Amino acid sequence: MVKKVIAIVVLIALLGVAIVQAMDKKAEPGNISQEASNMSGLKVGSKAPDFELKTLAGETVKLSDLKGKKVMLNFWATWCPPCKAEMPAMEQFHKEAGDEVVILAVNIDPHLDVKAFVDENGITFPIPLDDEDKVNEMYQVLSIPTTYFIDTKGNIGYKYIGAMNHDTMKQYTKELK
Repeated sequence: MVKKVIAIVVLIALLGVAIVQAMDKKAEPGNISQEASNMSGLKVGSKAPDFELKTLAGETVKLSDLKGKKVMLNFWATWCPPCKAEMPAMEQFHKEAGDEVVILAVNIDPHLDVKAFVDENGITFPIPLDDEDKVNEMYQVLSIPTTYFIDTKGNIGYKYIGAMNHDTMKQYTKELK
């Protein structure tokens, strides 16, 4: 009887490891296509829902105030390894893009020390804090990082799930109207 219980526990543990590994591979940036990213969350072509959040710097940012500009709306957390991995590329892109593209990196774990993370990584673009998880829910974010590329008319032009590199950011924003 004890051997059967041990065998069942080992089998369940192995199954759990297999599921976790399969999900990790699924989340790798190279495995996420634009088509696959449309399977969950808001759809490309739809109107980007408006929101208003306080930034880490204490300023208020409202998406509708940015109409007429290209917006890269990123959802991330300080504990997320792919989020951390894409931050240097986002900072580089922010410096190169200047006023042409507004980057809003919405943090979904503001109860953690976001300021220390931002300071350590030298991030200079706005970090809105989603204290009540409302914007995260509004945008139906299921996996982080998730980035919505919003055109000058306020519509979602592209959506990317996973960590992006600099070239991807540049390509998607360049293709926005």
